[in-house]
Amino acid sequence: MKTINFANLVCLARVLLALVAIALLLHHHVGSTRLAFVLTIFVIWADQLDGYLARKLNLVSKLGGILDIACDRIVEIAYWIAFAVLGWINIWIPILFLVRGGLVDAIRAYYQEKGLTAFGDKTMMESEIGKFLVASNFSRFSYAVAKALAFCLLILIHTNIKLTWLSSIAFFFVYFACIFCVIRGLPVLLEAGDLIFIKHRD
Repeated sequence: MKTINFANLVCLARVLLALVAIALLLHHHVGSTRLAFVLTIFVIWADQLDGYLARKLNLVSKLGGILDIACDRIVEIAYWIAFAVLGWINIWIPILFLVRGGLVDAIRAYYQEKGLTAFGDKTMMESEIGKFLVASNFSRFSYAVAKALAFCLLILIHTNIKLTWLSSIAFFFVYFACIFCVIRGLPVLLEAGDLIFIKHRD
């Protein structure tokens, strides 16, 4: 008997809702942009919901973990690309996140076959600084908040809201997320075994 995996359905629904929000943004209408803002908040909140359901309903699985990371990447890159298409940000920003995400995910997939994970007790990170920057709850939470604020504020400043200072705050979080993206990606690349340094047997 098959049981519906509600956690994975929520994960996939996040992607669909994100695409709907992006379609609304591309409609170039204030009302559509406001609705996209509300949907984006829900998409961000639902990122925690799928994990909660997986643990609560005992639906945690290897596929679910991989799907969660894949959906996070799709949502993240889709928003950055949409913002670039709209002319809100420079094109190098989605390229940065795409390159970093692709390389890091490839390395993590390689180490997952060896029984190591990106986070948690079995993290692939070896150095203490690497564990803090990449695998710690503080770093992961801070990075997620930075991106969430960047997304929401970028949309909010295009809803005809009369707060001139809000634009500066929005772009602060955009560039902060970019810097954090690089800082969290470098340890993964530097500690990835034979990626840069090849160990020779004596």
